[in-house]
Amino acid sequence: MTTGPKGCVLCPRACHADRDHGKTGYCQVDSTVRVARASLHAWEEPCLSGTRGSGTVFFPGCPLGCVYCQNRAIACGQEGVPVTEEELAEIFRKLQEMGANNINLVTPTHYVPQIIPALKMAKRRGLTLPILYNTGSYETVETLRLLDGLVDIYLPDLKYVDPALSTRYSHAPDYFTVASAAIAEMVRQVGEPVFFPEGSVPGEDGPILKRGVLVRHMMLPGGLADSKRVVRYLYDTYGDRIFLSLMSQYTPLPGVGARYPELQEKISWDDYFALEDYALDLGVTQAFVQEEEAASESFIPDFTGFDVRAFLTRPV
Repeated sequence: MTTGPKGCVLCPRACHADRDHGKTGYCQVDSTVRVARASLHAWEEPCLSGTRGSGTVFFPGCPLGCVYCQNRAIACGQEGVPVTEEELAEIFRKLQEMGANNINLVTPTHYVPQIIPALKMAKRRGLTLPILYNTGSYETVETLRLLDGLVDIYLPDLKYVDPALSTRYSHAPDYFTVASAAIAEMVRQVGEPVFFPEGSVPGEDGPILKRGVLVRHMMLPGGLADSKRVVRYLYDTYGDRIFLSLMSQYTPLPGVGARYPELQEKISWDDYFALEDYALDLGVTQAFVQEEEAASESFIPDFTGFDVRAFLTRPV
Protein backbone atom coordinates (compact mmCIF):
# COMPACT_ATOMS: atom_id res chain seq x y z
CA MET A 1 0.00 0.00 0.00
CA THR A 2 1.25 3.47 -0.94
CA THR A 3 -1.70 5.62 0.05
CA GLY A 4 -3.71 5.78 3.23
CA PRO A 5 -7.36 6.71 3.68
CA LYS A 6 -6.65 10.29 2.63
CA GLY A 7 -4.35 9.49 -0.28
CA CYS A 8 -0.58 9.75 -0.78
CA VAL A 9 1.49 11.82 1.65
CA LEU A 10 4.86 10.15 1.04
CA CYS A 11 6.52 13.38 -0.11
CA PRO A 12 6.11 17.00 1.06
CA ARG A 13 3.67 17.73 -1.78
CA ALA A 14 1.10 15.67 0.18
CA CYS A 15 -1.06 15.60 -2.95
CA HIS A 16 -3.42 12.96 -1.47
CA ALA A 17 -3.72 11.13 -4.80
CA ASP A 18 -5.21 7.65 -4.55
CA ARG A 19 -2.19 6.05 -6.20
CA ASP A 20 -3.17 2.54 -5.08
CA HIS A 21 -6.19 2.75 -7.37
CA GLY A 22 -4.47 4.01 -10.50
CA LYS A 23 -4.44 7.74 -9.84
CA THR A 24 -1.15 9.57 -10.44
CA GLY A 25 0.26 11.94 -7.86
CA TYR A 26 2.38 15.04 -8.23
CA CYS A 27 5.19 12.56 -8.94
CA GLN A 28 3.34 11.60 -12.18
CA VAL A 29 3.08 7.89 -11.31
CA ASP A 30 0.67 5.57 -9.53
CA SER A 31 1.78 2.92 -7.05
CA THR A 32 2.78 0.32 -9.66
CA VAL A 33 6.58 0.17 -9.39
CA ARG A 34 8.28 0.91 -12.68
CA VAL A 35 12.00 0.72 -13.44
CA ALA A 36 13.43 2.91 -16.20
CA ARG A 37 16.94 1.47 -16.13
CA ALA A 38 19.13 -0.86 -14.08
CA SER A 39 22.85 -0.92 -14.78
CA LEU A 40 26.37 -0.49 -13.51
CA HIS A 41 26.93 3.25 -13.49
CA ALA A 42 30.48 4.59 -13.76
CA TRP A 43 29.72 8.29 -13.30
CA GLU A 44 28.89 8.61 -9.63
CA GLU A 45 31.51 9.94 -7.21
CA PRO A 46 34.69 7.77 -7.15
CA CYS A 47 33.95 6.38 -3.68
CA LEU A 48 30.60 5.10 -5.00
CA SER A 49 31.33 3.92 -8.54
CA GLY A 50 34.96 2.95 -8.13
CA THR A 51 36.08 0.97 -11.16
CA ARG A 52 33.28 -1.62 -11.04
CA GLY A 53 30.32 0.77 -10.98
CA SER A 54 27.38 1.68 -8.80
CA GLY A 55 24.37 -0.61 -9.20
CA THR A 56 21.84 2.01 -10.22
CA VAL A 57 18.10 1.44 -10.37
CA PHE A 58 16.37 4.46 -11.94
CA PHE A 59 12.72 4.94 -10.99
CA PRO A 60 10.48 7.13 -13.20
CA GLY A 61 8.54 10.00 -11.69
CA CYS A 62 9.71 12.65 -9.25
CA PRO A 63 8.20 14.59 -6.34
CA LEU A 64 10.21 17.71 -7.16
CA GLY A 65 10.07 18.37 -10.91
CA CYS A 66 12.95 20.80 -11.47
CA VAL A 67 12.67 22.69 -14.76
CA TYR A 68 16.29 21.87 -15.68
CA CYS A 69 16.16 18.18 -14.69
CA GLN A 70 19.04 16.23 -16.22
CA ASN A 71 16.92 13.04 -16.08
CA ARG A 72 13.78 14.64 -17.41
CA ALA A 73 13.24 11.76 -19.82
CA ILE A 74 12.04 9.71 -16.86
CA ALA A 75 11.06 12.41 -14.36
CA CYS A 76 7.75 12.88 -16.18
CA GLY A 77 6.85 9.29 -15.30
CA GLN A 78 6.36 8.07 -18.88
CA GLU A 79 9.33 5.68 -19.10
CA GLY A 80 9.98 2.37 -17.38
CA VAL A 81 8.53 -1.12 -17.18
CA PRO A 82 6.28 -2.40 -14.38
CA VAL A 83 7.95 -4.81 -11.94
CA THR A 84 6.74 -6.78 -8.97
CA GLU A 85 8.42 -6.54 -5.58
CA GLU A 86 9.99 -9.94 -6.21
CA GLU A 87 11.36 -8.81 -9.58
CA LEU A 88 12.74 -5.68 -7.94
CA ALA A 89 14.49 -7.83 -5.34
CA GLU A 90 15.99 -9.91 -8.15
CA ILE A 91 17.19 -6.75 -9.92
CA PHE A 92 19.09 -5.85 -6.76
CA ARG A 93 20.64 -9.32 -6.57
CA LYS A 94 21.52 -9.29 -10.27
CA LEU A 95 23.42 -6.03 -9.86
CA GLN A 96 25.36 -7.63 -7.01
CA GLU A 97 26.21 -10.59 -9.29
CA MET A 98 27.44 -8.10 -11.91
CA GLY A 99 29.95 -6.70 -9.43
CA ALA A 100 28.27 -3.48 -8.27
CA ASN A 101 29.75 -1.65 -5.30
CA ASN A 102 26.30 -0.74 -3.97
CA ILE A 103 22.61 -0.72 -4.83
CA ASN A 104 21.80 2.85 -5.88
CA LEU A 105 18.09 3.73 -5.68
CA VAL A 106 17.63 6.82 -7.88
CA THR A 107 14.59 9.03 -7.16
CA PRO A 108 12.86 6.33 -5.07
CA THR A 109 10.65 8.41 -2.75
CA HIS A 110 7.28 7.61 -4.28
CA TYR A 111 8.00 3.84 -4.19
CA VAL A 112 9.36 3.56 -0.66
CA PRO A 113 6.54 1.27 0.60
CA GLN A 114 7.29 -1.19 -2.23
CA ILE A 115 11.08 -0.86 -2.07
CA ILE A 116 11.21 -1.79 1.62
CA PRO A 117 9.81 -5.34 1.20
CA ALA A 118 11.90 -5.82 -1.96
CA LEU A 119 15.07 -4.92 -0.06
CA LYS A 120 14.18 -7.23 2.81
CA MET A 121 13.47 -10.04 0.37
CA ALA A 122 16.76 -9.48 -1.47
CA LYS A 123 18.71 -9.42 1.80
CA ARG A 124 17.15 -12.73 2.85
CA ARG A 125 18.30 -14.15 -0.49
CA GLY A 126 21.91 -13.04 -0.12
CA LEU A 127 22.12 -9.31 -0.93
CA THR A 128 25.00 -7.88 1.11
CA LEU A 129 25.86 -4.63 -0.71
CA PRO A 130 25.37 -1.19 0.88
CA ILE A 131 22.01 0.33 -0.02
CA LEU A 132 22.27 3.88 -1.37
CA TYR A 133 19.31 6.29 -1.40
CA ASN A 134 19.80 8.89 -4.16
CA THR A 135 17.41 11.83 -3.82
CA GLY A 136 16.74 15.49 -4.53
CA SER A 137 16.05 15.78 -0.77
CA TYR A 138 12.45 16.88 -1.10
CA GLU A 139 11.58 14.25 1.50
CA THR A 140 9.49 14.04 4.62
CA VAL A 141 11.25 12.92 7.77
CA GLU A 142 8.39 10.47 8.33
CA THR A 143 9.08 8.64 5.05
CA LEU A 144 12.84 8.60 5.68
CA ARG A 145 12.27 7.02 9.09
CA LEU A 146 10.69 4.03 7.35
CA LEU A 147 14.15 3.36 5.89
CA ASP A 148 16.07 3.50 9.17
CA GLY A 149 18.26 0.39 9.34
CA LEU A 150 17.80 -0.46 5.65
CA VAL A 151 19.77 2.35 3.98
CA ASP A 152 23.54 2.54 4.47
CA ILE A 153 24.44 5.52 2.28
CA TYR A 154 22.40 8.64 1.62
CA LEU A 155 23.19 10.65 -1.52
CA PRO A 156 20.98 13.77 -1.23
CA ASP A 157 21.10 17.02 -3.14
CA LEU A 158 21.02 20.38 -1.49
CA LYS A 159 19.94 22.45 -4.45
CA TYR A 160 19.16 25.86 -2.99
CA VAL A 161 19.00 27.98 0.11
CA ASP A 162 17.18 30.89 -1.55
CA PRO A 163 13.39 30.26 -1.68
CA ALA A 164 13.10 32.51 -4.73
CA LEU A 165 15.27 30.08 -6.68
CA SER A 166 13.54 26.95 -5.37
CA THR A 167 10.18 28.49 -6.24
CA ARG A 168 11.24 29.47 -9.75
CA TYR A 169 13.02 26.27 -10.70
CA SER A 170 11.37 23.57 -8.56
CA HIS A 171 7.97 25.07 -7.58
CA ALA A 172 8.95 24.45 -3.96
CA PRO A 173 9.27 27.61 -1.83
CA ASP A 174 9.83 25.40 1.23
CA TYR A 175 12.67 23.43 -0.37
CA PHE A 176 15.48 24.47 1.96
CA THR A 177 13.41 23.98 5.09
CA VAL A 178 12.32 20.53 3.94
CA ALA A 179 15.68 19.42 2.54
CA SER A 180 17.73 20.57 5.52
CA ALA A 181 15.44 18.62 7.88
CA ALA A 182 15.68 15.57 5.60
CA ILE A 183 19.49 15.69 5.52
CA ALA A 184 19.58 16.00 9.31
CA GLU A 185 17.53 12.80 9.54
CA MET A 186 19.85 11.04 7.10
CA VAL A 187 22.90 11.97 9.17
CA ARG A 188 21.13 10.82 12.33
CA GLN A 189 20.46 7.43 10.77
CA VAL A 190 23.84 6.55 9.30
CA GLY A 191 26.33 8.77 11.10
CA GLU A 192 29.79 9.73 9.89
CA PRO A 193 31.38 8.28 6.73
CA VAL A 194 32.80 4.76 7.02
CA PHE A 195 34.84 3.18 4.22
CA PHE A 196 35.54 -0.44 3.48
CA PRO A 197 38.99 -1.49 4.69
CA GLU A 198 41.62 -0.95 2.00
CA GLY A 199 41.87 -3.95 -0.28
CA SER A 200 38.67 -5.57 0.98
CA VAL A 201 36.54 -4.73 -2.08
CA PRO A 202 37.57 -7.03 -4.95
CA GLY A 203 38.87 -5.14 -7.97
CA GLU A 204 39.01 -1.77 -6.21
CA ASP A 205 42.21 0.05 -5.27
CA GLY A 206 40.61 3.29 -4.08
CA PRO A 207 38.38 3.93 -1.06
CA ILE A 208 34.77 2.70 -1.38
CA LEU A 209 32.10 4.16 0.87
CA LYS A 210 30.33 1.66 3.12
CA ARG A 211 28.16 4.01 5.16
CA GLY A 212 27.54 7.74 5.47
CA VAL A 213 26.08 10.85 3.82
CA LEU A 214 27.44 12.52 0.69
CA VAL A 215 25.59 15.74 -0.19
CA ARG A 216 25.60 16.94 -3.78
CA HIS A 217 25.21 20.48 -4.99
CA MET A 218 25.01 21.23 -8.70
CA MET A 219 25.88 24.84 -9.50
CA LEU A 220 23.45 26.59 -11.83
CA PRO A 221 24.35 29.38 -14.26
CA GLY A 222 24.64 32.63 -12.33
CA GLY A 223 24.17 30.74 -9.07
CA LEU A 224 27.45 31.44 -7.29
CA ALA A 225 25.93 33.44 -4.43
CA ASP A 226 23.41 30.76 -3.50
CA SER A 227 25.95 27.98 -4.04
CA LYS A 228 28.15 29.66 -1.43
CA ARG A 229 25.18 29.70 0.97
CA VAL A 230 24.69 25.98 0.41
CA VAL A 231 28.34 25.15 1.10
CA ARG A 232 28.45 27.44 4.12
CA TYR A 233 25.32 25.90 5.62
CA LEU A 234 26.55 22.33 5.15
CA TYR A 235 30.01 23.00 6.53
CA ASP A 236 28.78 25.05 9.48
CA THR A 237 26.20 22.37 10.32
CA TYR A 238 28.09 19.14 9.70
CA GLY A 239 31.78 19.89 9.24
CA ASP A 240 33.57 16.61 8.46
CA ARG A 241 30.57 14.43 9.39
CA ILE A 242 29.54 14.40 5.72
CA PHE A 243 31.18 14.57 2.30
CA LEU A 244 30.32 17.27 -0.23
CA SER A 245 30.16 16.91 -4.00
CA LEU A 246 30.36 20.20 -5.90
CA MET A 247 29.00 19.49 -9.35
CA SER A 248 29.74 21.41 -12.53
CA GLN A 249 27.73 19.17 -14.85
CA TYR A 250 24.72 21.41 -15.48
CA THR A 251 23.73 20.85 -19.11
CA PRO A 252 21.21 23.19 -20.80
CA LEU A 253 18.64 20.96 -22.45
CA PRO A 254 16.42 21.89 -25.42
CA GLY A 255 13.52 24.17 -24.62
CA VAL A 256 14.60 25.28 -21.17
CA GLY A 257 15.97 28.63 -22.35
CA ALA A 258 12.64 29.71 -23.84
CA ARG A 259 11.10 30.24 -20.38
CA TYR A 260 14.29 30.49 -18.34
CA PRO A 261 16.83 32.36 -20.49
CA GLU A 262 19.33 32.43 -17.63
CA LEU A 263 19.55 28.63 -17.85
CA GLN A 264 20.35 28.37 -21.55
CA GLU A 265 24.13 28.45 -21.06
CA LYS A 266 26.54 26.24 -19.15
CA ILE A 267 27.96 27.52 -15.89
CA SER A 268 30.83 30.00 -15.76
CA TRP A 269 34.05 28.21 -14.91
CA ASP A 270 35.26 31.32 -13.11
CA ASP A 271 32.22 30.95 -10.83
CA TYR A 272 32.84 27.26 -10.29
CA PHE A 273 36.48 27.78 -9.40
CA ALA A 274 35.42 30.60 -7.08
CA LEU A 275 33.09 28.14 -5.33
CA GLU A 276 35.94 25.65 -4.94
CA ASP A 277 38.14 28.38 -3.45
CA TYR A 278 35.33 29.45 -1.11
CA ALA A 279 34.92 25.88 0.16
CA LEU A 280 38.67 25.56 0.74
CA ASP A 281 38.80 28.89 2.58
CA LEU A 282 35.98 27.72 4.86
CA GLY A 283 38.00 24.64 5.75
CA VAL A 284 36.17 22.01 3.68
CA THR A 285 38.47 19.04 3.09
CA GLN A 286 36.01 16.20 2.41
CA ALA A 287 34.70 17.13 -1.02
CA PHE A 288 34.59 15.98 -4.62
CA VAL A 289 34.81 18.34 -7.59
CA GLN A 290 34.18 17.82 -11.31
CA GLU A 291 36.13 18.55 -14.44
CA GLU A 292 34.78 20.55 -17.38
CA GLU A 293 33.90 17.50 -19.48
CA ALA A 294 31.18 16.58 -16.98
CA ALA A 295 28.90 19.25 -18.49
CA SER A 296 27.79 17.08 -21.39
CA GLU A 297 24.69 15.21 -22.46
CA SER A 298 26.92 12.12 -22.77
CA PHE A 299 26.75 11.90 -18.98
CA ILE A 300 22.95 11.56 -19.08
CA PRO A 301 21.94 7.87 -19.19
CA ASP A 302 19.93 6.41 -22.05
CA PHE A 303 16.53 5.39 -20.69
CA THR A 304 15.06 3.95 -23.87
CA GLY A 305 14.35 0.28 -24.34
CA PHE A 306 15.11 -1.16 -20.91
CA ASP A 307 13.90 -4.79 -20.80
CA VAL A 308 13.76 -6.10 -17.24
CA ARG A 309 13.34 -9.72 -18.30
CA ALA A 310 16.39 -9.57 -20.57
CA PHE A 311 18.32 -7.88 -17.77
CA LEU A 312 17.45 -10.58 -15.25
CA THR A 313 18.36 -13.45 -17.58
CA ARG A 314 21.52 -11.91 -19.04
CA PRO A 315 24.64 -13.96 -18.27
CA VAL A 316 27.13 -12.24 -15.94
